[in-house]
Amino acid sequence: MSNRPQTIQIYLPFGSARDIKIASITTRMMEAIFIPRNKLAKAAEREEVNSVGIYFLFGESEDSVKPIVYVGESENCYSRLKQHNQNKDFWQAAIMIRSKTDDFNRAHVRYLESFCHKKISEIDRYKLFNSSVPATPHIQEQIEAELIDHLETITILLSALGYPVLEETHQANFSEAEVELLFCQGKDADAKGSYLDDGFIVYKGSKVTDDIVPSGDIVRTARHKLFESGILEEQEHGIFFARDQIFNSPSYASNVVLGRRTNGWTEWKDSSGKTLDELKRQNAMVEV
Repeated sequence: MSNRPQTIQIYLPFGSARDIKIASITTRMMEAIFIPRNKLAKAAEREEVNSVGIYFLFGESEDSVKPIVYVGESENCYSRLKQHNQNKDFWQAAIMIRSKTDDFNRAHVRYLESFCHKKISEIDRYKLFNSSVPATPHIQEQIEAELIDHLETITILLSALGYPVLEETHQANFSEAEVELLFCQGKDADAKGSYLDDGFIVYKGSKVTDDIVPSGDIVRTARHKLFESGILEEQEHGIFFARDQIFNSPSYASNVVLGRRTNGWTEWKDSSGKTLDELKRQNAMVEV
């Protein structure tokens, strides 16, 4: 995805930023409609929601450290969302994607659904709730090229609404020179990470301490989710990250690594010993 300046317009049809939102890039023909689950009935007032399109359901899991997503398609997205409201508990918000000119047909959205499902699985940022893999329909080569172009817009709109489900997580977006490697060390712990746009990433192969302090219930719960998700693995020489994992804060990451409540801004340090606080927060104050 190219990183070039673009203008995104977000329309609030009911006047509240916490209500239904319609997002679009001013020069593109795709638009994304954000619908909080508790506003689903209210969405019926908007004609756009009855369009042919793809949709995403977003939620959280008690057992997984990753957020959950379900991707689907329909000739009438609103009717499908009403069905999911009856039979799926996990989701709190839906985003549907449609063409402003209503030129999608069933084959188009089935292709987009299949492509998005595959991309979400490859990126592994969200846990897929779908019970089966959508089939990819056969479409003309020139139509496929147009749909691939639309996918860049869809990726940007989803991220702008707070759900970067189709975005690569780290190395794909940064060169080695741009990634600042940080270290967190303690009893039996030796972890590497970086502070990026997505949050704080702990890299595969990082070792965490075997011990959790008696008062560390929050850490114990986090560790349990990471084990259940296959992100942490117990190996012969200790507990290690089996793959890269993004945390929403440096402290959440260092809590897991060190087995106790920590201040990640001071626990994570670069190779010269400077803390994350010195590198990012104090430097920012000096620059201002």
